[in-house]
Amino acid sequence: MKLAPRMIQSMEILQLNMMALHERIEEELVENVTLERLEKSDDGSERSSDSDTEEPITAERLTREERELQKDVETRELVVENETNNESDFERLVEISSDWPEDNVNFGDARPSSNRVGEELDRQHDMMSNMLARPQSLHEYLLEQFAFYSVDSAERRFGEYLIQHLDHNGRVQSLLPEILQQYNRVYGEQVSQASADSVLNLIQHLDPPGVGARDHQEMLLLQVADSMPFHEVVRRLIADHLEDIAFNRLPQIQKATGYSIDLIKVGIEQIQTLNPYPGRGFEQRIVQKVTPDLSVDRREDGSYQVRILDEYTPELRISPRYIRMLQENPTAETKDWIRRKVESARWLIDSIEQRYSTLRKVAQEIVDHQQRFLDEGPEYIQPLKMQQIADRVGVHVTTVSRAVDEKWIQTPRGLFPLKRFFGGGTQTDSGKDVAWDTIRIRLQELIDSEDKRKPLSDDDLVEQLADQGIQLARRTITKYRKQMQIPSSRQRREY
Repeated sequence: MKLAPRMIQSMEILQLNMMALHERIEEELVENVTLERLEKSDDGSERSSDSDTEEPITAERLTREERELQKDVETRELVVENETNNESDFERLVEISSDWPEDNVNFGDARPSSNRVGEELDRQHDMMSNMLARPQSLHEYLLEQFAFYSVDSAERRFGEYLIQHLDHNGRVQSLLPEILQQYNRVYGEQVSQASADSVLNLIQHLDPPGVGARDHQEMLLLQVADSMPFHEVVRRLIADHLEDIAFNRLPQIQKATGYSIDLIKVGIEQIQTLNPYPGRGFEQRIVQKVTPDLSVDRREDGSYQVRILDEYTPELRISPRYIRMLQENPTAETKDWIRRKVESARWLIDSIEQRYSTLRKVAQEIVDHQQRFLDEGPEYIQPLKMQQIADRVGVHVTTVSRAVDEKWIQTPRGLFPLKRFFGGGTQTDSGKDVAWDTIRIRLQELIDSEDKRKPLSDDDLVEQLADQGIQLARRTITKYRKQMQIPSSRQRREY
């Protein structure tokens, strides 16, 4: 029970990726005054990030230290209490600012205190001023255009209501009569069905083309302009033969329309230029930067060595200042407070070191097992389970799972998540293990090289893989083909 908190913290630190670890360290540096960041001085020696000159420890200074610690405890209690409120961060800062006097207050070292809260507010205001403006949403863009239409007040209110109820793709989410009934009931209006149809027609002429559609078919039809080549052919194909196009039934389309196969192909090419999701251009996608936690270097003998990328991770130590304060016999309350902070700092440092050690051992075993993958490419990845790595390193399988979670490794073959190297497999007729990733690559190669006028069926693919010594059931081939989003042989056929 005594080790439980340390074990929990160690597991939490192990699971963090490099960026999350940096954030955790910065939080601990702010919360724990006994934890220090080591920085390199000009002569290469290590020094604390605290640039203040240490004065000799005297009874008078020790009394000041105790007062500072007491102030620190009271301030932290105030912050914790304020954080439980439902007020905004800005309002809490204003409250704290009003409680602190703006005149100079002498702390333990008799130095005048500047208005730190005011400086913090200025810093946050500058940061907010430099933030990028929120991009315009699809609904705001449509409402801006709809404002230029000359309609009566009732239709305008219903049009704005209808625009707000379009989904993120720009489609009407429910049947128009249902939306109209709900609007009239909630707002006490009496908008007719004819007016609702007229308003929807106006919305369907807004930009981007295709918004306001009630289904996928209408969304495509709204984008077909008279200026589009073969627009009459395209409209008929969308209106009557979308399902036939999806299943590549070109001869049936030819029989029903009288169009030639070549003309049908041209029409399908025009349909493929249309946007089935016109509203997605307004979605804000946040692309997160991936920072590798490890790197792989090739040794002279051809093997690979794993290296932890921790050059930007701050080095930590426990402040000697507070260690000396413990040796000067402070009050019991102060001594207990320092000991708890020092113990917390020591746990964090030990957990980070344990993280580096475990992550390095796990990654090295993974790289050793997948050396052929690094030498020859993804086709040669080997089946690997986490239990195998756990047995080799001598840890529990859950520790391996935490160690590889959200961790990335930079290899000569590119940047990969560590989980990429795990996966099951099967055996060839000769008893050789083959990973499922290798089977997928073989399957893709067979389909890429097939005769598109007579594509390989799933049964044909089973036979082709059997010729390579890989025995698989037809349902397994079908499952992987669907996972890889490869159409059936009928849909892949070219006429």
